[in-house]
Amino acid sequence: MTSLFSPFALRSLTVANRVWMAAMCQYSGEPEGEATGVPTDWHFAHLAARATGGAGLIVTEATAVSPAGRISPYDLGLWNDAQTAAFRRITAFLRTQGTVPAVQLAHAGRKASTERTWVDRGRPIAPGEPLGWTPVGPSAVPFAEASTVPEELTPDGIAEIVRQFAAAAERALAAGFEVVEIHGAHGYLIHQFLSPYSNHRTDAYGGSFEGRTRFALEVVDAVRAVWPRELPLFFRVSATDWLAENPADDREGWTADDTVRLAGELRARGVDLLDVSTGGNVPDAKIVTGPGYQVPFAERVREETGLPVAAVGLITEPAQAEAVVSEGRADAVLLGRELLRDPYWPRRAAGELGARTTSPVQYHRA
Repeated sequence: MTSLFSPFALRSLTVANRVWMAAMCQYSGEPEGEATGVPTDWHFAHLAARATGGAGLIVTEATAVSPAGRISPYDLGLWNDAQTAAFRRITAFLRTQGTVPAVQLAHAGRKASTERTWVDRGRPIAPGEPLGWTPVGPSAVPFAEASTVPEELTPDGIAEIVRQFAAAAERALAAGFEVVEIHGAHGYLIHQFLSPYSNHRTDAYGGSFEGRTRFALEVVDAVRAVWPRELPLFFRVSATDWLAENPADDREGWTADDTVRLAGELRARGVDLLDVSTGGNVPDAKIVTGPGYQVPFAERVREETGLPVAAVGLITEPAQAEAVVSEGRADAVLLGRELLRDPYWPRRAAGELGARTTSPVQYHRA
């Protein structure tokens, strides 16, 4: 038994292995009408393939807690009964394959109302255009020069979004999900509040570390209050804005030190695992990439807080993933683009590493 293919227990769940699928937007939902935000046959086929491919846990794409929280008009959501029912079909199938179904609940904040990534490179859709709307954020600061200036959220608006996260978590349970992941990374709303680069507020939700993390912790508390005690709660974080790592850049942003400090707070509030990514909040940040380039950030959180972590970032080879887990650098790996290229990567990795895995009975003759 390799470390990568050993089971991992979280509260009442046992995940069959440590090869998990990261949330990756498909931008393939209906943009308007009664079917807005409802997963389609594409989403079923996409996720089902990765389950039969052997992923131990699958995180569905960023799933908006409200229409205004979508990254694009084509995103999925969990704010109504039709969405809940459609997700139930997907989660039921994933469980038949021994895969744990997880959902990433998200609000895009100032990065909302954009085109699909393959259309005009995901350009912002202005409020006056068809399918467009005005995004919101912690401050009236656009993401990039061409982006729409967001409306600064009032305290009442913040409280309403906290309620929307909790309501979406309740729907996630009804939809058959066994893990909820709160999306606090990649420059979306929670990350926008965390980082002084994007949060210029002077009230209780800005300024100090305590102020900037207040919204994130309120969301966690609200979700944990409605999410069953026996089921795990994840939080995805961008460990750094990649400003502190560049000595030539004197702008202030979210740092690795901040992430370690936040991780301790999250653990105390019932978060069971930190999904550690980086970047996404500063459009011109200088990021040095390479195989496993984000793993050290996850490793540091695990070492300094004891909170379980999942690592991401150019993890592409079975031996590389095995080393990350066996060396104690992370408790699991979350694969993104590699699983888009090869849905059966987990089964291939098991073969290369000499691990035993189960496969669908329909495929046993192969």
